Amino acid sequence: MNLKSWFRHKKTPEEGNGLSASLEELTGMRRLTRYVRNFSHKKAFSDQAGNIKSAFKGRGMEFEEIRAYNFGDDARDIDWRVTARKQKPYTKLFAEERDLQVYVWLDLSASMLFGTKKELKSITASKLAALIGWLSLEKKDRFGAIIFDGAKTWWFKPQNSRAQLLAVLKKIAELGAAALQKPQADETELAKSLKLLEQNAGNRATVFVISDFNRNFERLKPELGALARRHRLYLAEVYDALEEKAPKAGEYLAQYDGKRLIFDTGSKEYRRNYENYFAEKRREWAEFCRQNGCVRIQIRTDADLRRDLKFL
Repeated sequence: MNLKSWFRHKKTPEEGNGLSASLEELTGMRRLTRYVRNFSHKKAFSDQAGNIKSAFKGRGMEFEEIRAYNFGDDARDIDWRVTARKQKPYTKLFAEERDLQVYVWLDLSASMLFGTKKELKSITASKLAALIGWLSLEKKDRFGAIIFDGAKTWWFKPQNSRAQLLAVLKKIAELGAAALQKPQADETELAKSLKLLEQNAGNRATVFVISDFNRNFERLKPELGALARRHRLYLAEVYDALEEKAPKAGEYLAQYDGKRLIFDTGSKEYRRNYENYFAEKRREWAEFCRQNGCVRIQIRTDADLRRDLKFL
């Protein structure tokens, strides 16, 4: 965290301290739902009363029409017979389910405790999870959450309940504060946590996996691929500006795994390798999403979250 910037700007209680997300800060995310309230969706139907538009682009069971494919449409819905006949891609449209289930898998493990501007990645991720929860509640969708702190997983079954959402936000706030005292990082538990989501999410839900995707997610692609085949999957990558671009040329002191080291960012080769590493990781996940028909989101810790709401 950039402490000089933090002290220059005195934060309000709702803004938080930039180190952990308070319950007040997470409940305050409700105010951002108005920025997506008028998002255009097809009407959704079920055996429950009322015609209420879903907050998210779910994949319903009822076929509606075929139209020309647009950028961002789910590749799984392409009508290949019409595409072959017309010589350009066409996609099937479905009526969305009224009582859509929305899940968030939130990463609060050790790698998320990093940030050089405004706030840590864990806070940005927590805010996004809270916003999705509030939007689900407003649109009468059932919201469920899986919170991973690096060693343990907390599971909340999907409900359309304010009390349940507040319980989720309270747990997020508690785990975020505890992580600062004792960061957790267990790769085996990470795989189990995603497996728990895969096994319990049912069918045709909207699933958000929120993480920095910095660790060995390569071996977790089978679980993520399985989620993409059954659900509308969003991979929300939270990153810091310093991860994307090397710091200014000079010598820096860093600490990792209890050891201190000094590194020099002055050479062009170092800066090129530094930035290529991040870019290559992005290319790998972009290719994964292309192959599996999932949606990739990138959110920087110092950006205005409202700017990125178009994915909802």
